[in-house]
Amino acid sequence: MHMIARSEIIDENRRDFIGTAATGIAVAGAYSLLPQPLQAATDGEAIRPFKVNFPDKDLADLRKRIAATRWPSRENVTDATQGVQLSTMRELARYWQSDYDWRKVESRLNALPQFVTAIDGLDIHFIHVRSRHKTALPVIITHGWPGSVIEQLKIIDPLTNPRAHGGDVSDAFDVVIPSLPGYGFSGKPTTTGWDPARVARAWIVLMKRLGYDRYVAQGGDWGNAITEQMALQAPPELIGIHTNMPATVPSEVAKALQFGEPAPAASRTTRSAPSTNSASSTSTAWVTRRKWRTVRKRCTASRILRSGLRPG
Repeated sequence: MHMIARSEIIDENRRDFIGTAATGIAVAGAYSLLPQPLQAATDGEAIRPFKVNFPDKDLADLRKRIAATRWPSRENVTDATQGVQLSTMRELARYWQSDYDWRKVESRLNALPQFVTAIDGLDIHFIHVRSRHKTALPVIITHGWPGSVIEQLKIIDPLTNPRAHGGDVSDAFDVVIPSLPGYGFSGKPTTTGWDPARVARAWIVLMKRLGYDRYVAQGGDWGNAITEQMALQAPPELIGIHTNMPATVPSEVAKALQFGEPAPAASRTTRSAPSTNSASSTSTAWVTRRKWRTVRKRCTASRILRSGLRPG
């Protein structure tokens, strides 16, 4: 069966979102707060402790630049058919300027064990939380674009301490959450070539460096691509993967998404998915049922503010 890359379907929506003025200012401003010396790798294979610190002067500068935004005229329609609405972006910019609590996020991150280590010429930042259960299974979890390790903070305790959340000791994981190269607190590549396959190789090195000889991997969005590459490279230590964003979808699903047609039956979608990966089959059906009406829609205020842009 012909398969169409899901990334082709959602690229249009991503271009619409990333082109929005206020979000661009907030993202660019936030990047300027990151520790810029983490560009080239240092100290060989050493694993160094890391703490987050957003300087007051940089926060003040960020707020000043958001306040100085030159806004375009309002759209000619009363809905989101021409893109993210001006009122939505004004509210988002106001939130970033006055309500977002950088110190709260800084404290949340610094309450966790964070480290930096040099891999393939680049400093890689990662969170590493070990479960108190000796039988815990290590898992490396990769975020997507545009995203960061903050997205995964809420899952750390349920994974490392499952009994506190209604689980069993056998459900416990040691959790490793790296920042992608050029994202968050990892170093910025100075050359091209950091594609999913190269990042996957770096993650394999990271897990070896942490001493794990048996682990699993998980990811969504670009984290999905990297996780699948880890499986293709098949290091002997990697015993399984889980993804929450299939890299491909059946052609009939892609066609229906493109033209706004009704969703194919879930049973048909499941049969069309690769039978060798039950997680991918389940994910494909789940995306079809639960995300059908949102994949092709542009962001609205409620979706933006619920989707992770307000972690503080």
